Amino acid sequence: MFMPPHEAPPNALSRAAALLEEDADYRVLRRLRTVSRFHAPRPGVPCWVGVAVDVETTGLDNTSDRIIELAVQRFRFDEAGRIVQVGQPRVWREDPECPLDPRITQLTGLTDEILQGQAIDEAMAVEILGSADLIVAHNAAFDRPFIDRRLPAVAGKAWACSMAEPDWLELGFDGRALGYLVSQCGWFFEGHRAENDILALLYLLAHDLADGRTVLTDLLARSERPSFRVNAVDAPFEAKDRLKARGYRWNAAMRFWSKEIAEAEREDEAIWLATEVYTGHGSPAFFPVTANDRYKIA
Repeated sequence: MFMPPHEAPPNALSRAAALLEEDADYRVLRRLRTVSRFHAPRPGVPCWVGVAVDVETTGLDNTSDRIIELAVQRFRFDEAGRIVQVGQPRVWREDPECPLDPRITQLTGLTDEILQGQAIDEAMAVEILGSADLIVAHNAAFDRPFIDRRLPAVAGKAWACSMAEPDWLELGFDGRALGYLVSQCGWFFEGHRAENDILALLYLLAHDLADGRTVLTDLLARSERPSFRVNAVDAPFEAKDRLKARGYRWNAAMRFWSKEIAEAEREDEAIWLATEVYTGHGSPAFFPVTANDRYKIA
């Protein structure tokens, strides 16, 4: 099991945990602790900059709801996907200038009084996010539209989603919620606060897989693969159930069904749409997608 480099010398509690771990009937979870790195840097090996991000918001609609908490944490990783440096977390709260839904307060612990007069430091947030070779979130389809709208200066950056892109079952995990994935790595944390969530994300990215890679290694490979966004423009209304069953999602603003597919799936998807959806009347639109495009506001 991975142990952070700052881990304290063994004491009675750690010895007890180690004893429990020797018995298959017990499972030990350790609280996440701040770290400065997960692996030592190797001389002469190039590194890239990543930024882990998370937002808390007034609701789910990125066109009308507002960010109330933004957390970012810069990290450096090498070509093997090993995190060799972790920066200080930066967390900002912002007054949405409207009363919070009580459920948001219950979920996040944030209140109108806590947020009153607070604002994101735009200059620092843009500097950190702008320095990233890759921005990573554990639900980029949710986080990116909010951040792009609030901080348009970073709207063209490359993003990856640690929730949607890895094949978690193939990697030996069950489920894909951040807290559940982290618990399967042997850790726990208090969720639904942005700072805790980005620390958990870093631990998850640094986790060593059975084949010797890290989760970040797998995510990097998947984010670099070319793909296509398929827009089923003017698809017949009666085809909606078939489209939904195949994984298409309704874009209410643009009023069409869409889906992202791997490059290798384009021909099969075109055939399926022609025979099962359009049947000789109309055709879909295919657009190439890179990490710079994924999860953007449509």
